[in-house]
Amino acid sequence: MAAMDPLIEALKRDVDRTLLRENLRRTPEERVLELMELLRAAEEFARAGRRLRGEA
Repeated sequence: MAAMDPLIEALKRDVDRTLLRENLRRTPEERVLELMELLRAAEEFARAGRRLRGEA
Protein backbone atom coordinates (compact mmCIF):
# COMPACT_ATOMS: atom_id res chain seq x y z
CA MET A 1 0.00 0.00 0.00
CA ALA A 2 1.31 3.46 -0.92
CA ALA A 3 2.08 5.95 1.82
CA MET A 4 -0.70 8.45 2.45
CA ASP A 5 -0.09 12.12 1.76
CA PRO A 6 0.23 13.74 5.22
CA LEU A 7 -1.46 16.95 4.07
CA ILE A 8 -4.50 15.08 2.75
CA GLU A 9 -4.69 13.00 5.91
CA ALA A 10 -4.52 16.16 8.04
CA LEU A 11 -7.28 17.84 6.03
CA LYS A 12 -9.53 14.77 6.12
CA ARG A 13 -9.76 15.09 9.91
CA ASP A 14 -11.66 18.37 9.45
CA VAL A 15 -14.22 17.02 6.96
CA ASP A 16 -17.63 15.88 8.18
CA ARG A 17 -18.13 12.85 5.98
CA THR A 18 -21.66 12.28 7.27
CA LEU A 19 -22.75 15.48 5.52
CA LEU A 20 -21.05 14.37 2.31
CA ARG A 21 -22.77 10.99 2.42
CA GLU A 22 -26.13 12.60 3.18
CA ASN A 23 -25.75 14.91 0.19
CA LEU A 24 -24.73 12.06 -2.12
CA ARG A 25 -27.91 10.16 -1.22
CA ARG A 26 -29.91 12.98 -2.79
CA THR A 27 -30.77 13.07 -6.46
CA PRO A 28 -29.05 15.68 -8.62
CA GLU A 29 -32.36 17.56 -8.79
CA GLU A 30 -32.65 17.59 -4.99
CA ARG A 31 -29.09 18.93 -4.74
CA VAL A 32 -29.83 21.73 -7.20
CA LEU A 33 -33.03 22.67 -5.36
CA GLU A 34 -31.11 22.77 -2.07
CA LEU A 35 -28.46 25.01 -3.63
CA MET A 36 -31.17 27.31 -4.96
CA GLU A 37 -32.67 27.60 -1.47
CA LEU A 38 -29.24 28.41 -0.03
CA LEU A 39 -28.71 31.06 -2.70
CA ARG A 40 -32.07 32.65 -1.93
CA ALA A 41 -31.21 32.74 1.78
CA ALA A 42 -27.77 34.26 1.06
CA GLU A 43 -29.36 36.94 -1.12
CA GLU A 44 -31.92 37.70 1.59
CA PHE A 45 -29.16 38.03 4.21
CA ALA A 46 -27.21 40.34 1.89
CA ARG A 47 -30.30 42.54 1.35
CA ALA A 48 -30.92 42.68 5.09
CA GLY A 49 -27.29 43.67 5.69
CA ARG A 50 -27.51 46.43 3.10
CA ARG A 51 -30.73 47.74 4.70
CA LEU A 52 -29.12 47.76 8.15
CA ARG A 53 -26.14 49.68 6.81
CA GLY A 54 -28.48 52.12 5.06
CA GLU A 55 -27.25 51.13 1.60
CA ALA A 56 -30.57 50.12 0.13
